[in-house]
Amino acid sequence: MKKASLSPEEQNFFKTVHNAAFANPFSDLREKLDIKIAGLFSSATRREGIDQSIQEVSHRISELEKQGRADINAYEGQDKEIITVVFLFDVFHKFRDDFDQLIKDQIKAGETSVKVPFAETAMRMLYDKGFDEKGIAHYFALSYQLRRAFYFISHSLVGSSLCMKTLKKHLWYNVFTYNIDLYHRFLWNKMEDFSTLLLGETGTGKGTAAKAIGSSGYIPFDEKKQCFEQSFTEAFSSLNLSQYPETLLESELFGHTKGAFTGAVDDYKGVFDRCSSHGSILLDEIGEIPSHVQIKLLRVLQERSFSPVGTHAVSRFNGRVIAATNRPKKDILNGTVFRDDFYYRLCSDIIDVPPLRTRIKEAPAELDELLDFTIERMTGTRSEKLIHKVKRIIDRRLGKNYEWPGNVRELEQCVRSVLLRRDYKGKQKEETGSLNQELIEGIRNRNISAPSLLSGYCRLLYDETGSYEKVAKLTGLDRRTIKKYIMTAQKEEIHHV
Repeated sequence: MKKASLSPEEQNFFKTVHNAAFANPFSDLREKLDIKIAGLFSSATRREGIDQSIQEVSHRISELEKQGRADINAYEGQDKEIITVVFLFDVFHKFRDDFDQLIKDQIKAGETSVKVPFAETAMRMLYDKGFDEKGIAHYFALSYQLRRAFYFISHSLVGSSLCMKTLKKHLWYNVFTYNIDLYHRFLWNKMEDFSTLLLGETGTGKGTAAKAIGSSGYIPFDEKKQCFEQSFTEAFSSLNLSQYPETLLESELFGHTKGAFTGAVDDYKGVFDRCSSHGSILLDEIGEIPSHVQIKLLRVLQERSFSPVGTHAVSRFNGRVIAATNRPKKDILNGTVFRDDFYYRLCSDIIDVPPLRTRIKEAPAELDELLDFTIERMTGTRSEKLIHKVKRIIDRRLGKNYEWPGNVRELEQCVRSVLLRRDYKGKQKEETGSLNQELIEGIRNRNISAPSLLSGYCRLLYDETGSYEKVAKLTGLDRRTIKKYIMTAQKEEIHHV
């Protein structure tokens, strides 16, 4: 084959495309590169930059085709590296709408992997550009993964505040690392070794962020069947660890054999056994599990193996672990929540999911975006009228400075309440605040009894930790005593009301 080379101008242009292909799509850098490729002014919108840049790249490649230079094997060195990425960029964007439709079709189909009608055409384009036949299916699978990640991060996590932009960038890096080339060369089939911890208050959307990661894993393409080896809808599962008593927690995680304990009438597969080889598991409320369960989870993370309750037989886990907790970050870092060995193995990546009050403070219009998204999801249609109606109730009943202690989950409940009965009162902070103030004033005025002081203190700790065991550990009292004091405090509150 006759060798070709890029002119200095072509090399400069295609190098920019190369950099754009590797840039995080949720970053300001990608936006600037798209505008530069398109030859637009910096004032152009993000969508204009993307659309125009794709058209310009397609036009440039058409020129190479006319000149007989549209084959990666005609180039050497840096030129070959650049043009390879440019051709992949072009084919990917030619089929981005098809990938989006495939995602929607797969969601409707559920667990059955759907046929990919455009796969043969897309793969033929890569073949015609000189790509190796063995690697084409991998590039096609990677393209689908890229589009799924963008789709789920951008569609399920609404908001344009700075903290939400940071979250979206971080989620993208969590799926593909900071460098997609690094990911493509070395890590695409090894990401199960990178566990993730999501931190955030209750109701911020940690589960949604986890699902975006879990639905964006690499799934190989089956050329014979013309579909992907697995539906991404099967690739993500979650388990709320706080809803199981300690006696059943290990069984839910690792499974059990028949006769392992009273009531174990059959073999049972735990969540690790049920997870697919291309899947991810969200272990929600992981901050509530006892130390001995952390030790067993450490084995899963470190050795990728576990044993069901009642047997020493070893099973293998091939998926990825995502964990979430609403415990404060300072408690995570100072070692009061996790064993050190478990913390260091669990936290390959720590992602903060911001509270709603921060999002609205940074970008007040984000409340309207969330209302639009929530109302459309509930009613199946967009309605400016309903948005204004809900917003009017929020302004009148809660005020513009309401802190949304229940975060996005509370906002959803607010919308339901307004749609049902045209009202929402919200959750004010006076309850905990008044108890805290009552204790302070009692100490200051020297008129509070020791039992009342202890009851109130235990109640405050319980409201913060949500666990009798943790209150017992912090106070040095036994669990039964703690429960008695908390119940006493609750009765006193009812009496005051």
